[in-house]
Order: sequence, then C-alpha cells, then structure tokens
Amino acid sequence: MLHRIALAALVSSSIWAQAPSASFTKGAYPVLEKAGCRSCHNMDGVAAGTRLLFPEGAEIPAERLEAFGKSLVTLVDRLAPEKSLLLAKPTARVAHVGGQKIKPGSPEEAALLAWIQVLARLNGDDLATAMRYREEQEAGGGHAAPKVELRRLTHSQYNNTVRDLLGDLSKPADRFPPEDFVNGFRNQIQAQSLSPLLIENYSAAAEKVALSAMRGGDTRGLLTCKAATPACRTKFVREFGLRTFRRPLEPAEQKRYEALMAMEKDLIKGTQLVIEAMLQSSNFLFRLEDTSEPKWKQYATASRLSYALWDSMPDATLFAAAEKGELATPRGIESQVRRMLDNPKAKQALDEFTGQWLRFDRILTSSKDRRKYPQFTRETAVAMTQEARLFVSDLVWNDKNFMELFTAPYGFVNSELAGIYGVPTPPQDFAKVNFQPASERAGILGQALFLAATAKPEDSSPTARGLFVREVFLCQHVPDPPAGVNTNLPPFSAAKPQTNRDRLSEHVTNPGCAACHSLIDPIGFGLEKFDAVGARRDKFTLKAPRKRGEDRDKEEMAWSLDIDPAGFVAGIPNSKFASPSQLGKVLANSNQCQECVAKQYFRYTYGRAETAADRPVIRKMTDDFKKSDFKFKELILSLMLQREIPGGPVHAARNHQPR
Repeated sequence: MLHRIALAALVSSSIWAQAPSASFTKGAYPVLEKAGCRSCHNMDGVAAGTRLLFPEGAEIPAERLEAFGKSLVTLVDRLAPEKSLLLAKPTARVAHVGGQKIKPGSPEEAALLAWIQVLARLNGDDLATAMRYREEQEAGGGHAAPKVELRRLTHSQYNNTVRDLLGDLSKPADRFPPEDFVNGFRNQIQAQSLSPLLIENYSAAAEKVALSAMRGGDTRGLLTCKAATPACRTKFVREFGLRTFRRPLEPAEQKRYEALMAMEKDLIKGTQLVIEAMLQSSNFLFRLEDTSEPKWKQYATASRLSYALWDSMPDATLFAAAEKGELATPRGIESQVRRMLDNPKAKQALDEFTGQWLRFDRILTSSKDRRKYPQFTRETAVAMTQEARLFVSDLVWNDKNFMELFTAPYGFVNSELAGIYGVPTPPQDFAKVNFQPASERAGILGQALFLAATAKPEDSSPTARGLFVREVFLCQHVPDPPAGVNTNLPPFSAAKPQTNRDRLSEHVTNPGCAACHSLIDPIGFGLEKFDAVGARRDKFTLKAPRKRGEDRDKEEMAWSLDIDPAGFVAGIPNSKFASPSQLGKVLANSNQCQECVAKQYFRYTYGRAETAADRPVIRKMTDDFKKSDFKFKELILSLMLQREIPGGPVHAARNHQPR
C-alpha cells in the first residue's frame, strides 16, 4: 500500500508534469545504466530474449540512444502508465529475475516515470522512430558485421592439412604452443595472432614435414614427372601450389617457386625445398575466407566449406567445382555440402567441435580426491569424453532430433562408466545402454562428463554447474563477481553440518552476490543428487576432517544429510526441476537453448562471437533448424548457404618469401 501511495505522489509531482520535455539520454538512460540493467539486457545476457536490449558499442551516438529510448514504448501501458512493465520490473513490483534494481519512491524511479510519461504520449513521427528502431534491430542493428579475408589455421587444421596435402600423420601442431579458449572455443580470431615462438615452430615443422615427404624419394607420388626439367618444375609448382595455397598461383609466385626449385639440380631436393618454403608462407598458414578478387572468389568458398565441414583443405572434387564456377549458386554449394557431409572427415571435424563446445579439456585436466573417488582415473576421464563424443555423433549422423542431446534416456558405457552409473558392464566397450527412470539421468546433463567437469575435486559445485548451463547451453553471459567480493564459502563446521545449498545461502543474502548467483545456483541445486564424478547419491555425506596429529585409526565423525534437489531456471517459464532428466526437458523445449545451439555452431564456424548485425543469420539458422525437426546436418547446411561471411579483425603474418 505504501508503494502505491508513493507512486501516486510521483505521478502527480512536478517531475511528472514536466515529463514531455524529458530527455532519455539525460534522464532515464543513466538510471537504467546505474541499475546495471545492461549486464543482463544484452545479446548474450540472461534477458537476451526480452524486448529490452541495450544497443551495442562503447560510444553510442545520442540520436541512437534517443531512438532506443523511444523503442521502449512497447513496455509501456499507454492507458495506465504507472502499471508499465518498464517501471514494474526494475522496481520488483512484478517478479523480476534480476531482483529489485530501482527503489520505489527514489529519485531514480522518478526519472524513469518521467520517461514513461513521454512514451505514453508518443505519436506520429516519434512513434514511427520507435518502430523503425525496433525493425532495424531485428534486421541487424543497422550495423555491418566486420569482415575478414584471412584466418590462421588452427592446430587441428594444420595437422589435418599436412595429412591431406602430404600424407603426413605426425601431427606436428600437437607440439605448438597451446591455443587459448575464447568465446568457448580455441579457434576464435582475436586469439590467432602469431607469437615469435609459434613462427619458430612453423619453420621447424615445415622443415621436418618437407624432409619426411621426400625421404627415400617421391614415395608419396607428389611428382608426376621424373626429370629435373623446366616443364617438370612448372607442372609441380602449379599443381602443388594450388593445393597448398588453396588457390591458383599468381604468375609472379609461379616463377619465384620455379626459380627456387631450380636452385637444386637434384629433383627430389628441389621439390623438398619448395615444399618447405610453401609451408612457411602466410598463403598456407592463413586460409582465404572471402575475397573481392573475382578469380579467387570460388576458391575462397571452397576453402570456407572444407575447413568448416572437414577441418582441412579442399579435395580434388571441390577444387574442380571452384574452377568450373559451380560454387557461385546455392544449389552448387548445397550439392557440395551434402557430398562432404557423407565423407568420414566430416565426422572427425564434428568431433573437434564437440570436444571444444563441451569442454573436454576440463575433465581431462581435472583431479578428484582419491580417498573419496578412487574410481576416477585418467582412463575414466577419457571414457567420459568418448561417451559424449559417441552420443553427439549418434544424434547428428543418424539424423535424430538434436535436442535429444538433453533428453535421450541412454548413454554409451564402458566398464569405467558402468561403475559410476550403477549399471552392469556391457559386453563391449561403449555399448548403448538405456538408463532406468529411477536413475533420473537423461542426455548430456545426466552423463558423467558434464557432472564431473563442473564439480570440485572433493564435491559437486552447484555454482559451476549452473554457470555451465547458462553459458554453454543458453549462450548467456553471467557478469563476473564485483571487485573485492569474497567468493569463498563458509568453512565446514562440525558444530553445524550443512549441505551445499545451505552453505551457498550466503550468495542470496549478500547483495554483492545475489544478482548473479540467483541466476546460476538454483540450476545447480537441481543436480545435487549427483556427486563430483557423476555418481548418484540419495544423501549428502559429510566427514569431519582429522586434526593434525590425530590417530588415523580413529573413526571419523560423519553426517548424512537430506538433499533438497529443487531447482529452476530463472528467465524460463515453468522451469522447475529436480533432476538432470527434468532439466533436460526444460532446455530442449526452450527457444533460448534451441537458438544457442545455432549460436555455438556459428561461433565455432565463423571464429568469433555473433554481433547485432548477425541476428538475421542466427534467426535463419534457428528457423531452418526447427523446420527440420532439429536435424543438425540441416543446421550446418543453413550456415554454409549464407552468402556473406562476416568475420573480425585478424593480424596476418607477413608473407614468407621463398629462401
């Protein structure tokens, strides 16, 4: 009642009366910014699916901010402005995922009310401006996505390319400096700069690969001639150069490499010299994504398709299609995509995407308390990744509904995993095993990979599990903790044994923690029936740590506490759950999760995060995905048929000239 009285007073105040002349940029906008609304109401935020999305960019022109402010008219009740969602949500008069951001009766609320009054009276040109802004946002925000013509080969692409180019199976890039995860993947453009150490590694690898290719003569059939004649050199440089640079050589390049080859009288040594030089060229190390050069356009498309679908260079058929101009039409591209998806290399490439998306590295580098989890070994961790790899492959290559990633009631189990899952050891490794309903397992959320990788060495972690779901399966960025906030949980106390939910209650009561942890912890609470290696438990067991010098034969104090598995996903209606199988259904039916699958494949394929300009691309991918009953191969095809390939900044190495 007091809130209503305060609201009525504000409505009749002088601030309200002068509202028609208010400026969004000087009034309501600073209020929304100060309240932290942008942290959730952005493309990657928890509130990305709402009608309130802040414009992107560090410096936004005043006229664009005013247009954004007017577009908020869709959140205003023009007949009863004081009941508008734009007011009710941040003041928490209506349930708000982010909690109360603006105090009722405060000057900040008054400023917001003033702008709501402006919006309630919008008409004519102002209303048209608001609608035009919203249409512009839907069409890509009025921005052109940045383009990139060159992207460096990732380590896996380097290995695969030298394999397909030279038959080299040594995987030289495995010894390069490790690649960093950015935006959830190792292939993102902003992390692809060349360090002196990497350049040195490229040089050493080129020398070794070239030497291996020609050791003992032309055992790999790279030469189609046997004499060191000008014609022989011309033919080799032209054919090998096309495959190595993924485009025809320019006349000057052709002459330069022919001259290099002629420096050695011995044909084999001359060939080795050219191979070594070409493998150090930026034309090999960087792949052509797009180009304004008409004669190379088709070859850029061929390269884009091959590295997206095979994680390697084009084959002879794709080169021939580029030469004939068959990649200039959607029909020509679709024909090649469907052919390429039937090749075993497509399965290997998908495995690379799966391993990065689901962060196999986390479980492969994790450790568990050996006293509590003696069954967890290096072999167990590898088995967890193999199960997930087979699970995803089964969905994709057997044309199943890919959203069963979250709901399928089975896994692929070997002896190590059988012990964790409490099922009989299958007759053969990684056989398909159906989970009983009582296990409450389903999909990737019920598999050991997810449950163990998002846990601590000694116990489960509701926060880590909730954060993973938000970031990886909903594509929502949760802000980092404020500076200076103590992120440590209260220490274990024998006088007051607590479950993880009880200990994490500090996150809810501490204002510095509550805003974010209210978004992630409730997700993890619903998965608490599964321990740090993914085994099911009905009780939360605690043991009092021994004091220094205490007799090790003395029986430890232990407690067995009830687990409250009630969880929910803030921002998704009707999302209460109490198990991985129930959460899987929530995600599988969620538009946010369905779109996130498309976004994650976009990020991996384009090598960058999506921007406002990419909204039409993401929307088209998601629509095609849904229309196909969520066939992942159709999602792949949809992205490959996008004619313009936006990119991002990349620092290309200076072209290495042959020595």
